[in-house]
Amino acid sequence: MTQERIYPDAPGFKASGPSEDAADAIAPRAPRIRDSVLGVIANATAPVTADEVAAALGMSILTVRPRVSELHRMGEIRRANDRRCNSSGMTASTWSPAPARPNDADTSTGE
Repeated sequence: MTQERIYPDAPGFKASGPSEDAADAIAPRAPRIRDSVLGVIANATAPVTADEVAAALGMSILTVRPRVSELHRMGEIRRANDRRCNSSGMTASTWSPAPARPNDADTSTGE
């Protein structure tokens, strides 16, 4: 199946085959998962790793990490200044909500 939307609006893949199949399989659920991931990051009292988001949602890190990448590419979240160990023992970026962009503000005058 060919993607109708382009990354990061749709899950991406680097090569046809299993990676493309996985992207197609998650595509219908990706927007909802992205919203859940963004909710955890936005409501956290401090920046969080993708693994911490996965634990908070009870989801696989293999489902959450790509959604974090998509949110970052979309400008919804940003890397924080610290890193923490993740489940693999390596250090991982921490994430926080991106500052609101000027065009995101409600500029309606109600007229």
